[in-house]
Amino acid sequence: MSKTAESEGALETRGIEPVPDAERTAKTRELFPTWVAANISVLLLTMGASLVVAYKLNFWQAVVVAVAAPMVSYGLVGLIGIAGKRGGAPGMALSRAVFGQRGNLLPGSLIWVARWGWETINAVTGAYAVLTVLDICFDIRQNDFLVILTLLCFVVATFAISGLGINAVQKCNKYATYLFGLFSVMVLIYLIVDTDWSEVFGRPAGQTSLMVAGIGMIAAGGVSWIPSSPDFTRYLPRTASSAAIVRNSIGGAGIVVLPMVLMGAVMAVSTPDLASAADPVSFLGEILPMWIAVPYLLIALVGMLLINAMSMYSAGFTAQTLGFKVPRHWAVSVNAVISLIFGGILMLVATSFMGSFIAFLSLLAVAFSAWVGVFGADMFTRKHYDPAALVDTGRTSAYWYKGGFSPAAVISWAIGLVAGLLFTTSDWFTGPLATNNFIGEYGLGWVVTIVVSGLLYLALPKPADTTTAPEDSKESAPLAV
Repeated sequence: MSKTAESEGALETRGIEPVPDAERTAKTRELFPTWVAANISVLLLTMGASLVVAYKLNFWQAVVVAVAAPMVSYGLVGLIGIAGKRGGAPGMALSRAVFGQRGNLLPGSLIWVARWGWETINAVTGAYAVLTVLDICFDIRQNDFLVILTLLCFVVATFAISGLGINAVQKCNKYATYLFGLFSVMVLIYLIVDTDWSEVFGRPAGQTSLMVAGIGMIAAGGVSWIPSSPDFTRYLPRTASSAAIVRNSIGGAGIVVLPMVLMGAVMAVSTPDLASAADPVSFLGEILPMWIAVPYLLIALVGMLLINAMSMYSAGFTAQTLGFKVPRHWAVSVNAVISLIFGGILMLVATSFMGSFIAFLSLLAVAFSAWVGVFGADMFTRKHYDPAALVDTGRTSAYWYKGGFSPAAVISWAIGLVAGLLFTTSDWFTGPLATNNFIGEYGLGWVVTIVVSGLLYLALPKPADTTTAPEDSKESAPLAV
């Protein structure tokens, strides 16, 4: 946490400009509750149920999925987060050094649009939690007016937290971690007593290909956080442990993903409709006893608020890198309005919430992975980021390259994106190469995207780096962990 943020009060006024070294006093341990809060989502339960119902996996295969998914996705979150402590700036601002001042607008725009969908899904889930609590506790039935009202309240609360900045987000994350721990104990007690464990352990094993695809489905949520990871590490000093960044990222996410996914898998054995419910939140309110349903839905509401607050916090930076000449907390309002509009459409019009969510996840992973491949490959060779060049968007910037573009980065990003889509299948889109091969069968389109874009970037000639390292930079190796 920065001294500047504390001295200025609750509102963080710093935008995409790099944080001065004297103000970078955060601790790596603060990342643990950050990534705990980023995963407190009821949708992990429904995805866990999908592993049993749709993917036909048994309990032990679900364990493998629940362990591997956060290790893969949040391992990448942690690795990319190292760039934040090296450059002291948000992820999409650091991306200017890789793609060029104009070239960065291409992946930046796609990631910003993808965040609309992610924030819409979270806002809808939070609104459903409010509606279900009103129904259970006060017998207030859902109607169109109440849908819009609860969605509006949720989005306004999200905007308030994310608009205040990093201090507010981190404090809320800390308290949410404690609440989640209490909730987890309650649910575990209920499941241990109420579950027919012979039925759970008696299920046959499913196909290995579907187990790998299940890892990809759950990992997609973590992949969406990768470009935002430097946003939460930019207040770390340059000497902060890279290994600790990775460790806290995986640990914070894993401690939530593992129990939530497994609880969903266990619940689905007796109530398979959980995996396909049009409104998964209210459905859970029906199958759980009131003593656990109400606190569960309240923590789900808190979790959705924090996930969306973190996403909008990062989206504000992305909007600024795209040229929005407004303070960060006002840039956040753009995403707030969009999530309100799209959320209303999804709640009032869409017929299959989970179907839409799973289809969105598969395409979301590819959209973010193209940037991850190029940016991650660049980290292997880049020794530093020039603070002045990052904020200079004109032709005088050292990151202007050729007409504002780094040809190697833009070409690698575009080809990687197309390659991944060719092997991706979802309810909305099926690539021409997504069938009759193990890549499509195992749901590895997003992995193809990272590998193709990253290797191609390393192979292509890149513009010379004419910048000099900051005087107080003490890192000698680009990716030392």
